[in-house]
Amino acid sequence: MTTPSIADRRSTFRGLHRSGCFVIPNPWDVGSARYLQHLGFKALATTSAGFAFSQGLPDGAVQRDLMLAHIRAIVEAADLPVNADFEGGYAHEPAGVADSVQRCVETGVAGLSIEDATGDKDRPLYDVEHAVARMRAARAAIDKAGGDVLLTGRAECFLVGRPHLDETTARLKAYAAAGADCLYAPGIRTREQIAAVIAAVKPKPVNVLVSGAFGLTVADLAALGARRISVGGALARAAWGGFMRAAKEIAGEGCFDALADAATQAEVNGFFRDDLARRKPS
Repeated sequence: MTTPSIADRRSTFRGLHRSGCFVIPNPWDVGSARYLQHLGFKALATTSAGFAFSQGLPDGAVQRDLMLAHIRAIVEAADLPVNADFEGGYAHEPAGVADSVQRCVETGVAGLSIEDATGDKDRPLYDVEHAVARMRAARAAIDKAGGDVLLTGRAECFLVGRPHLDETTARLKAYAAAGADCLYAPGIRTREQIAAVIAAVKPKPVNVLVSGAFGLTVADLAALGARRISVGGALARAAWGGFMRAAKEIAGEGCFDALADAATQAEVNGFFRDDLARRKPS
């Protein structure tokens, strides 16, 4: 089987945003990326949190070069388009964001996101003017590299204690005007919130984050007009949940009952054996 080129993956990714609704799950390492591809998903997205946990770090503590190496590893692991959770672009000033975005494009990603959170609890969001300048810098860096990488603009209001729809939608509209191809407001959860965001930025596509069970299915979100559904660090946290429950039971109770929920050696090993055979040149 011929591996799709980076250009082909980028074209495919843009096509996915033109109509319909697709789920873009978030692997945190090479193995999880290959398994998700095996299940038939059309694209993948990295997760800053999931990767950070695998490195023994909290979300937001991974340095740029290590994150870029991780993003490249996920791109190379799969044959699918990959969107990079690129946090805030690893810089405060627009010029620094542009430099980081250029380096991220070089990994082969089909898309990347830039968020407007500062990391400062006393001033959790960049002023709109500065956030827009950062988005324009990201757009310019992509355009300089050829323009085929899809840019997602994120408004982090709901994640930093400012759950105001008016502010959220105003920011998203500003990021669209600054060159974002797709809009994303992580933390919105209700039908009303999701519908309001989608209506406000239409016809731009919207990514909806499902970070836990909240009563809406893929079909429900598609009916509301969501174009893309991601799960952020939720799959990584699900894996950590199983590991933590089993480890706590062994340490605290001296029993191993929780291991009954583990995938079998035959299932996991068999998948990776077959995947390796598929990847070997004929």
